[in-house]
Amino acid sequence: MCELIYTMMRQRKNRKGAARRRTGGISHPPQIPQLNIAHSVRMRYVCNSGTVQNVSFQNLLDTFLVASGATAVWDVFQAVRIRAVEVWAIPVIGNASTVEVQFLGNVAGQYGKPQVWTDTSMGVQPAHTRAVPNRQSTLSLWQQSSADVAFQLTCPTGAVIDLELSFIGRFGVSLAAQNVSVAASAGAFYIRGFDGLAVATTKFTPQADAIV
Repeated sequence: MCELIYTMMRQRKNRKGAARRRTGGISHPPQIPQLNIAHSVRMRYVCNSGTVQNVSFQNLLDTFLVASGATAVWDVFQAVRIRAVEVWAIPVIGNASTVEVQFLGNVAGQYGKPQVWTDTSMGVQPAHTRAVPNRQSTLSLWQQSSADVAFQLTCPTGAVIDLELSFIGRFGVSLAAQNVSVAASAGAFYIRGFDGLAVATTKFTPQADAIV
């Protein structure tokens, strides 16, 4: 008898708990915290002409493009964050090869601790450096498209450059690339060298198929 009463009380308690759960839940679908186009990627390039190059945030945002015509291309993303810049270069026998990445830290968009990474090789081992923005500088934060210098790169012909970047895009926002494309197809996505120039003139050839 006692066992029967205990079972009935337990069932009643379970029914009340289920009722509370049904009426005490959220009253609407959950919020969507971030409705953006986001992409984090490691991009590889080969330098086809030795250079000391200032790279702007606009240049970085011009690396991923979508075409609206044969010569008109638009940025896919509107903000970029630098995670790292990595460079390798092997010297010609009997010569030295130097690579260098600088975060200057002295203009708007990159205020903070100036930093320089450099390495020189005189043998078969490549010169190599991996540069990461200081976390206490604004350069390590998200940046909009601008002519401000993101970093300065020094490298010889044949150097391999990897850019580790994160991108964010918004719906309904359009930003034209600073230079026109060459024989693009409307609606197609493309990659461009990180100096902002088209495939015919860029110093940094993307290691990808769709170059414009």
